[in-house]
Amino acid sequence: MPKTKVAITLEKETVTLLDRLVKSAVFPSRSHGIQVALEEKLERIGHSRLARECAKLDPKIEKSLAEEGIAEDLSKWPEQPPAHRAPSTSRILPSPSGTTRPPICPT
Repeated sequence: MPKTKVAITLEKETVTLLDRLVKSAVFPSRSHGIQVALEEKLERIGHSRLARECAKLDPKIEKSLAEEGIAEDLSKWPEQPPAHRAPSTSRILPSPSGTTRPPICPT
């Protein structure tokens, strides 16, 4: 993705913390650290906006919309085949010494 160069002003404390992260190899550069921090903040803002919009929805109306036509649709769905089961290993198995022992992983 093409990048655009911008100039920003930051508090000295923020730059000091950012420089520590660059020095400890958390980020390869100040620019990358600022870009990651800004992207994460923008993503959180987007998620909080989604949460605010969802809070405006009426759960009863949303449920009725989701279930609209479901009874009709269910009659058209194919029946599920029975689940596959592994053969039973619950019998007593002979051990190499000739004595019998229960299976290691009974089902």
